[in-house]
Formats: sequence, structure tokens, C-alpha cells
Amino acid sequence: MKLAVCNELFGPISLDEAASLSRRHGFGGIELAPFTVFGDFSPAAIQHGILEAKQALNAAGLRFAGFHWLLAKPDGLHITTPDAALRRKSWDHLRRLIDAAAELGGGNLILGSPKQRGTVPGRTPREAIAILADELAAIAPFAAERGSPILLEALSSDQTNVVNLLAEVEAIVGRVGQRGGVDGMFDFHNCADEASPHAALIDRYIGMIRHVHLNDPHGDPPQPGDMSYLPAFARLRELRYDGWVSLEIFSVPEDPAEVLRQTAAFIGDIEARIE
Repeated sequence: MKLAVCNELFGPISLDEAASLSRRHGFGGIELAPFTVFGDFSPAAIQHGILEAKQALNAAGLRFAGFHWLLAKPDGLHITTPDAALRRKSWDHLRRLIDAAAELGGGNLILGSPKQRGTVPGRTPREAIAILADELAAIAPFAAERGSPILLEALSSDQTNVVNLLAEVEAIVGRVGQRGGVDGMFDFHNCADEASPHAALIDRYIGMIRHVHLNDPHGDPPQPGDMSYLPAFARLRELRYDGWVSLEIFSVPEDPAEVLRQTAAFIGDIEARIE
């Protein structure tokens, strides 16, 4: 499997050291949170961040797996607001990230950002979803052209009230109709509102799953020996999924190297059982 790791797991560790650790423990790529590498998001800061990321990845022999936490910074962005000026500013920010991803060799942009897509006062989820779909349709050709698609992520209802189920992602992707520029992904933690087991979800939605986030229900790494993941990974293998499996956890561990070691061993055990 193409194994990647999200870089905020490393906390204050430099990107150079994070990349070296990742390669040492068998990971092939790094997924970046833009706010960790692009400073104030000025043109100069973005170019500097791209250069530093390229150098770190190339030195370690890693690939760029994509961006996530797209709208965490700068503060105040919102992509479904009826405020046209703020909405344009927010989608222009995503365009800059698409360009940055292309300069890093092309990679997925995971569109989670629960607060920045949730409804604003006086608006309904249906209205927000309509805006989201229209804006995604507008940006999809550009994302496809740059080889850096936006992948809409279903998030649980305790995080946002806009797009909580993979079926909703599928409906939006179908409405957008730009499979080269907009698609879906699968996150073990964030599909908490789903009624079906992970393996059944993968079977149903494999046609739009272009990225996988690996974590447990608490946002931690999977525990060694936890075979509850086996049916899901067996279906991914049977259905010939060939995208990234990217470790995303929601805290900074005391020993990132040990988390990498355990995760690589966990994936190795899973792979051995489904060969």
C-alpha cells in the first residue's frame, strides 16, 4: 500500500526531520497541512514553503501526497457563506493551494474544514450544499488541469451540519460532473454517522474514493493487532484501490517515531493477512 503520514503529527519537528523519519519507517509520502508550511500565505511565503517542502521531500525520497486542513488559516475563511466577497476570498485561497499542490508534483486537496463550510446564521444546510456544489463545479476544471483534485470529505455531525454522509458526497460529485477535478475520499474516523460497516461503505463508494485517511474512532493511530480494519482493507485490495493510505491523527504524540513504527507494522500485518 502507498503509505503516507499527515505532517502535523510531528508537532515542532522540522519538515526535514519529519520526512527523514517517515522514510526510515517505510512511509512513501507526506500529506501537508498548509498552515504548517506557508506562514502568512503571502505569495512570497507560499513560494518559500513550496521550495522548503520540495527540498525536504526530495532529500528523503518521499512524494507529496496532498494537502488537508485547507481552510484552517488564514482566519475567517468560509466557503458556503452568502457573503459573496468572503466566499470569493475563500475559494481564491483554494485556487492558490491547487497551484501550490501542482508545483509540488500534484496531489489531492482534502476538503474537510468543518467550521468553514457549516451553515451561517439564518441559512440551512440545503442552501449551503447548493453553494458548495456550485463553487466546486466552478473550480473543478482548474483543479483537473493542474492535476490536483479537490476531494470532498464527509464529516460527522458533531463537527459540521454540511455533508455528513458519503451519499451526500456522491450526490455533489455527481452534480459537479468533473471527476478529474472533484471527487471523494474515505476517513475511518470521520464516517461516524454512517450506519454501514467500513467494508460495505468502501464497496458502495469505491468509485469516488481517491484517498484514505487511517485513524481510529478517537482520532488516534490504529492499535497493533486490531483486526477490525481487516475487512475494509481486504475490500480495498479486492477493488484494486491504488491511492494513498495516509495516517491522520488528531494529537501530537510524545514519540512520533514510535507511532510511525507501529503503524507501518500494523499495515504490514494487514497486508500479510490479505495476500
